[in-house]
Amino acid sequence: MLRIKNSALRKIIAQAERDYPYETCGLLLGKFEEGVRTVFGAYETPNANPERKHDRYEIEPKDYIQAEKKAKEFGLDIVGVYHSHPDHPDRPSQFDLERAFEGFSYIILSVGKGKVVSYKSWELIEGEFRQEEVLTFG
Repeated sequence: MLRIKNSALRKIIAQAERDYPYETCGLLLGKFEEGVRTVFGAYETPNANPERKHDRYEIEPKDYIQAEKKAKEFGLDIVGVYHSHPDHPDRPSQFDLERAFEGFSYIILSVGKGKVVSYKSWELIEGEFRQEEVLTFG
């Protein structure tokens, strides 16, 4: 299960709408306790895929390291990744599966004509994505 602070979710949605028609991306900062990932903040990263920003995202290692440092400042960890699918459903692609790690949540936002129309969170379990429940707080 994923719990996400309302302000973090609003930030992610605004970023996805701003970056349309390209995929946007970032990292989820929070805690993982007793099977629940709780997200307190969203760390925006540039989409480092220069050729295919319309249907691919990439996070540079240096941006990941910066996010880790920011998380540690607040006693948090990176607990997941978020990205958008412009004019496509909010479910993982084969490309997403190939780049995913077990233990993270993956929020995917479907953005249609510049507006987020839906979002879901997924976790990788034994090589397969499974949708996870999302609860908001605060």
